[in-house]
Amino acid sequence: MIGRLIQVMTEQWQNNDSISIQNFGSFEVKKKLERISVNPVTKQRMLVPPKLVLTFRPSNVLKDKFK
Repeated sequence: MIGRLIQVMTEQWQNNDSISIQNFGSFEVKKKLERISVNPVTKQRMLVPPKLVLTFRPSNVLKDKFK
């Protein structure tokens, strides 16, 4: 059952859909833009390619439980 849940959630994220779980929070796929990063030791600049990241935003109920 858990495996199927994870499979369905993964399919939703691949379609760039967000998932909301009541009283828990929401998961969303966001695109991070291309950027330039600097290595602090060598001072070498490198280009970081764009990527997709999974973000989580807790619900107010969950936030109140952690306070």
